[in-house]
Amino acid sequence: MIIVKNSIVSDDVADQHFSCDLSCCKGACCVDGDSGAPLLEEEVAKIEAVLPVVKPFMTEEGIEAVEQQGVAVRDKDGDLGTTLIKGGACAFISYGEDGCVLCAIEKAHCEKPVSCHLYPIRVEDFGEFTAVNYHQWDICRCAKGKGELLYVYLKEPLIRRFGQDWYDELLEQIELRNAERTQ
Repeated sequence: MIIVKNSIVSDDVADQHFSCDLSCCKGACCVDGDSGAPLLEEEVAKIEAVLPVVKPFMTEEGIEAVEQQGVAVRDKDGDLGTTLIKGGACAFISYGEDGCVLCAIEKAHCEKPVSCHLYPIRVEDFGEFTAVNYHQWDICRCAKGKGELLYVYLKEPLIRRFGQDWYDELLEQIELRNAERTQ
């Protein structure tokens, strides 16, 4: 594990390679699962504000779900997440010409939730510390082991979520850890 400020970062974030492969998974992470994409409290108002420009990119079912439930709901654990269509897909899905599931928020050129931007990294807040883990899901098997190391691949969303100072410290801690491993 790697300690960065008040975060505990899984070694997998520094050691595992990953690169999304939509041609393989077709965006299944936006469709499968038992709850919507995790949201920060402040993201709800942002999504509500851009909803008029996002709606044209959403499916009819997604629009209906949002009109009935709002842009966010609490799951069985009390965590805030995007609304789902009949307990399945995220209400903010859209479809590409090739049938891939895409994000309507992103297609509308708006900022998608940071948890979506960070995926497959999942962040859990435990009050005094935050856990930063690589969520290994079978639907991402095509992406596993490809591309860049996770902390490089997800540099932009990590900085968006935690800040440049945090990311710079992550780099330092990874260098120190790697140097210790070679001794």
